[in-house]
Amino acid sequence: MSHPPRTHRDRRALWRSPLRGPWLTSVFGVILLFGLPVLFVTGLLSYAAYNPELSPVNDQTPDKGLLGFYLFTWPTNPSWLYRVNQGVHVTLGIVLVPVLLAKLWSVIPKLFTWPPVRSVGHGLERLSLLALVGGGLFEFATGVLNVQLDYIFPGSFYPLHFYGAWIFMAALVVHVALRFPTMVRALRSRDLRAELRTRAHDTTPEPPDETGLVSPQPAAPTMSRRGALAMVGTGSFALLVVTAGQSIGGSLRETAVLAPHGRNPGSGPNGFQINKTTMAVGIRARDIGPDWRLTVRGTTGRETVLTREQLLRLPRHGAALPIACVEGWSTSDQRWDGVRLADLAALVGHADRPPRVLVESVQRHGSFRRVVLSDVQVRDPRSLLALRVNGADLSPDHGYPARVIVPGAPGVHNTKWVGRLTFGNFEETA
Repeated sequence: MSHPPRTHRDRRALWRSPLRGPWLTSVFGVILLFGLPVLFVTGLLSYAAYNPELSPVNDQTPDKGLLGFYLFTWPTNPSWLYRVNQGVHVTLGIVLVPVLLAKLWSVIPKLFTWPPVRSVGHGLERLSLLALVGGGLFEFATGVLNVQLDYIFPGSFYPLHFYGAWIFMAALVVHVALRFPTMVRALRSRDLRAELRTRAHDTTPEPPDETGLVSPQPAAPTMSRRGALAMVGTGSFALLVVTAGQSIGGSLRETAVLAPHGRNPGSGPNGFQINKTTMAVGIRARDIGPDWRLTVRGTTGRETVLTREQLLRLPRHGAALPIACVEGWSTSDQRWDGVRLADLAALVGHADRPPRVLVESVQRHGSFRRVVLSDVQVRDPRSLLALRVNGADLSPDHGYPARVIVPGAPGVHNTKWVGRLTFGNFEETA
């Protein structure tokens, strides 16, 4: 055990870059140290926006236990809250991919340290690294796949990403606690401005130290540390350019070439992004045709059934609200026209303080065909059962004959093709 096997020595000889060392690793680490907590917090807020504590219908992680300690009723003000939160979460996550890969490249020799475990403390550190590297790759991979709507991972994205985030962050906290003093010493060992002025042929390896990151037989430099930082920074900036437009909108939406919703959605009043189409979820023409009816129920036992024509004759109101989805894309404010949810609650005996509501779509399969909105959301005067948008009837893909639109809610909670509203008590099975 005191002498590494030949295969170990051969593999260590592969990692001869003179750029590797604690200083460069620490630079990448500092960037991640600022970025990863922002990703974690915005991810937790994104999860809270689904109001999982409100009903099992909304809860994708019923076994979360203490991990849901921070949950609160998601507000409707400001109406752009979810749009900004999810835009930051997705855009920052994609921008940090080159930094994460560079950090892993810089520490790859650590995989071949010998002996693999030198002590109990070293064993715990190695175990935390396994959770850190594995958790980081898992979180970034599932996040990018979800943004691209490639659901090739086993199970639902929501519990996988939620539990994975907690495991990853726990490992990160342990890793930072163990390595923070080393990182500070490494950053102080070299001057950043001097490194940014150093050309490739003047680049020298860092002095060997206990980290094991510096190659014992470094090759001649083909790139400076300035070049390495510039390459990673350019990669991150390029990803920012081709991603951020899906959240910012306007003319920048045309640059969001990596976003699955960056394509031209068409023109006219209904010419804005669509997540689910009628064809994709199996909505048939007869489901939303002349025989469509909206059933509204209340806890008092009252029930009313309305046609679309009857809904159009009820007092209607307008609201300028965006749609923002978990994948990071959002629309600009659209002008919605319809009946307030609070007014529909009043039809079945809830005029004073409208309660929460179970919204059910005529969609027969797929996730989020049933959602529960809180009483705060129902009582907001901008929360509508929308019938028209931008001066025209809803298109089928945008939820005709009626859809919910709620300020600040995730896109999947703005249910399309609504067939039933149940205010107050209802069967709470997912």
